[in-house]
Amino acid sequence: MTDSLSAFAAAKLAELDAAHLRRRLEPTRRLDGIWVERAGRRLLSFSCNDYLNLSHHPQVTAAAAEAARSFGAGAGASRLVTGDHPLLSQLEAALAAFKGAEAACVFGSGYLANAGIIPTVVGATDVVLVDELAHACIWAGAQLSGARIVRFAHNDVADLAARLAEARGSARHVLIATDGVFSMDGDVAPLDAISDLARAHDAWLLVDDAHGLGVVGQGRGTAALFPDAKVDLAMGTLSKALGGYGAYVCASAPVIDLLRTRARTFVYSTGLPPASAAAALAALDIVRADAALTAAPLAKARRFTRALGLPEAQSPIVPILLGEADRTLRAMQALEDQGFLAVAIRPPTVPAGTARLRLAFTAGHPDAEIDRLARAVGSLLETA
Repeated sequence: MTDSLSAFAAAKLAELDAAHLRRRLEPTRRLDGIWVERAGRRLLSFSCNDYLNLSHHPQVTAAAAEAARSFGAGAGASRLVTGDHPLLSQLEAALAAFKGAEAACVFGSGYLANAGIIPTVVGATDVVLVDELAHACIWAGAQLSGARIVRFAHNDVADLAARLAEARGSARHVLIATDGVFSMDGDVAPLDAISDLARAHDAWLLVDDAHGLGVVGQGRGTAALFPDAKVDLAMGTLSKALGGYGAYVCASAPVIDLLRTRARTFVYSTGLPPASAAAALAALDIVRADAALTAAPLAKARRFTRALGLPEAQSPIVPILLGEADRTLRAMQALEDQGFLAVAIRPPTVPAGTARLRLAFTAGHPDAEIDRLARAVGSLLETA
């Protein structure tokens, strides 16, 4: 082992400790869709993206188990070699139909999807316009592309319009990239206005809807809230509302063919395991069939925001901004002492000075517990 590398790591960790920004793994056993066991304590979790609690749904777990028995535990190779097992094409067809797209391509994760999609469609002579609060994987994909990256103010259509007009003068292609539902704030991108701008300037629009699929737009995602919006690259994940693992992008057939041929995170990755594909197919069946289920997480979040007099939730995600990391860690511990798990979110996941409790509401959260959480959070805010 290189002593200088270890010394460097130790020094960086000490800096992070001093700023209350060091991350540590906390072994957590999920008992079902909402309850967890952590450090010997049973806690009601409000820090899980399993919005529909489908990770433990018997139909989903049975499909995963049967797929593993039938096809094995893994795909065995890249899909372009021998890893293209039949469940993957079934899943892609189901996703495309559900999203109203010509075709779909499945990736290993949301991060891998955006890190592969963006460099495939833009390069050094192009511009990527990115919402300043977009997910880290969008920024990673933009950086890998070699394109010029232009940041626009969060959900600010006027700022986007000005920057788009400037970019269009010199760039060969322009890609606008945004979250649909923003993962740390829970607000929704104005896709109607963004789409209108994209069409007016012949720009392409990528929407990362990891936190929208299954829970907004009657389960069909953020774009369904804006029927006239045109999304060229509709990306999302299988790991949030669908309860499993993996990601996808829906687009035109030629675009999907190009991604399968050139997206490095697709070409050079083993195919998604059969169990993951089967679980996603089963979860998608449930989402299609159960409108009450897909409406529940947002209704639960709105119950909470009404109780505290907060702005009405736009998604199942409700941030409680506390500012400093140490204050947020103390608030997390105070809620844990009352039986709740609400994990502190600190920089660099969120901007400096905006550390928060990010509360995620799921279909299975009992109303009485939501009310109890609201009282507990209200007390924290009053005494802070």
